Formats: sequence, C-alpha cells, structure tokens
Amino acid sequence: MSKINSLSDYATKRFRLAGKAYLAEGDPFFAPTDSLRQEAAAKGQHFVSFANYDYLGLASHPMVKTAASAALETFGVGALASRLVGGERSSHRHLETGLAKFLGVEAALTLVSGYLANVTTISHVLGSRDALFIDELSHNSIVSGAKSAVAETIVFRHNDLDHLDFLLRERRDNFRNVLVVAEGLYSMDGDIADLARLVEVKERRKAWLLLDEAHSIGVLGTDGRGLCEHVGVDPQQIDLIIGTLSKTLASCGGFVCAKAPVIEWLRYTLPGFVYSVGLSPVISAAAETALQLMQQETWRIDRLRENAELFVELAHEAGLDTGPAIGRGVVPILFSDSLETLAASRHLMAHGVYVPPIIQIGVPKDQPRLRFFLSALHTEAEIRSVIDLLAKRKSISMAPAHALSAAT
Repeated sequence: MSKINSLSDYATKRFRLAGKAYLAEGDPFFAPTDSLRQEAAAKGQHFVSFANYDYLGLASHPMVKTAASAALETFGVGALASRLVGGERSSHRHLETGLAKFLGVEAALTLVSGYLANVTTISHVLGSRDALFIDELSHNSIVSGAKSAVAETIVFRHNDLDHLDFLLRERRDNFRNVLVVAEGLYSMDGDIADLARLVEVKERRKAWLLLDEAHSIGVLGTDGRGLCEHVGVDPQQIDLIIGTLSKTLASCGGFVCAKAPVIEWLRYTLPGFVYSVGLSPVISAAAETALQLMQQETWRIDRLRENAELFVELAHEAGLDTGPAIGRGVVPILFSDSLETLAASRHLMAHGVYVPPIIQIGVPKDQPRLRFFLSALHTEAEIRSVIDLLAKRKSISMAPAHALSAAT
C-alpha cells in the first residue's frame, strides 16, 4: 500500500474521490449571497435565495438588529469565557427562561452551536451499558453524537416505528438505559415523525426520547412551538429537546431543554457547555428579540405555511417530485441523478435564484435533490417563478433529441 506523504496530498485525493468532477462547470456552493444580491440590484435585476433557513424572515428585522447593536455597545462582543468558570451575562438566563416558557418545558440551557448541542448531549448522557436508537436518516450531528458515545448504536428504518418497536422489544433488556432520537422536521425530506406513537413506544419500552426540533420551531404548530404543538403532545413527555438559534431565531447557537434537575446537572457536567465559551451577548440579544417577535407577529407563521403549501401544490402540478415533504419549511425537489441536479441548480442560478444541489453528502447517492427552505418573506411571484423555471427545464430535458435541436 502506497503512503501519502502530506496532509495536502491526502486532502487532494479525498476531494477528488468525493466528486471534484462535479465542479468542472463551476462551483455551485459557497456563493456570496450578499454580494450577488447587491450586484443584481445594481443591474435592476432580482436575486432570491431559497437556501437560507430564515423561516420567519426575522434575521434582518429592525428590532433584532437594534437589540444586537445595543448589546454590542453595552456588553461588548464576546462572553470571554466558559460560563462555569468565567461567570455569565444576565442575558444568558433571560434567553433560557424565555425559551423554556415558550416551548412549555421546565428549563433550557444554551450552547454556542446547534450541531454541538446534539453531539455533546448524546455522547454525555449515555454510558457503556446503554444503547442509542437513531433514525437511519438522522442529521449528521446526531450521527456524530452516536459515534462519540460509548453506548451501542442501533439504527431503525426512517420513520418506521414498527421497526423501532421490534428492535426495542428484542434488545431493550440488554441495556441499562436506552435513548431514542428523532427529529421534529427532517431537514432533507421535510417530513415529520409520528410523535404520539414515539412517546407511547418509549414509555412502554422504558426508554428516553430526544427530539431534535431544530427545523420545526417557528415552523410547526399554530404558534410555532414545534412538533409537540403540531400534533398535540405535551412537551413535558419528551425527555430531551434539542433546538437551534440559527434558523427561526435568526442568530447562532443551540440549546437543550429538559426537566429542571436534568438541566442543572448538565450545567455543571455537559462537556460542550462546560468547556465552551458562553453565547456572545450580541447573539443572545438577537435570539431573545426574535423569540419575542415570533410571538407578537404571528402572521409570519401563517405566511410561512401558506408559502410552503403553495410551493408543494405548484410543484405537484408541474410534475415535480417533492418526496415525503408535508409542505412546511423544508421541501426538496428530487432528481434522477446528480448531474441533472447540478444542471438544475445552475439553471436557476443563471436566472437569479440560488438553490445549491444536495448530492452524496447529506443524502443517499441515489436521492439527489434541490432543497428549498421557504420563508415568510418569499413572495407568491418568487415561488411561482422558481417552479416555472424548473418545470420549463424539465420539459426541455425530456424532449426528444430532434425537438432539442430545433429549440436550439
């Protein structure tokens, strides 16, 4: 076996194997969306992104920006230390209290990363005599948490709770503690778990349940409280709820919700909290203001639902495949292969619409897609336009060769 002499050589080889050929006609990723929007405006053109999860359109809200600016002037930029050893800002507890009250749980704890919230919590709460049951389409943060845990990981088929129940029946007695992990709104397919059934199964099998509500808070439920509200399940029945500040709450970071004694234990022991800096006062202020606004400007939740439902309706009329998406914040358009997905992404970009392709990384190789994040700020015209662009491209790509020749 030949040796690779440097990390650079290794990285180059891995990058080539990961599909560098896909970038031959241009890189659809890492687009500077702010610059592109400014350039389009300067030319009198329109640029729209469906790649950002600002679900309620609060990221640029004047009150959010004012709150962040005021916190910057009053407290400075950073928290400057772990809250355990360096002390905390009053804004940390204000935000955590607000989150817990809004979600209907006893307590919450904020961390500097939503990804980290899953990784550190999953790996921390389970020991070597325990087991973790995760959905096969779990987010990478859940998978990474499973890899970091000393517990055994067991995978059940996506949203197949009969399969989960079977696995628990067969194997539950082999372990001291068992944690089942599911997501409120799955970030690649836009579908949801049967939460009522999950709660019934976890209680009957004497397991714990962790629900990742990253994409469902602000999106599901009449008041945007997530999957629990959407399906009428008491959030107090969920042992751990993971959330993020980077989506509906328009900032950055993550949080864990649980019973008060659990959060107090995590406050002193959770590695991702104890050994990480606290949230920046600027971030805390922005997130807290966004949390207040989503409760005051409830029209945003209604508008998001209407936009997502319109998107799915138009996509189906155009013969586009949205997979199992329920028609809320996340909706994919599925394609037959990666090259077709890339071509569709480039086609949209050429018309001022940014939707990068999802290929290989994040989804199975045979399920490439364009993933659309709908926002309350998207207009009906923008939604109709993007579906029309995809529909026309689909009709051209499916046309016979002689028709294509005539068209060109």
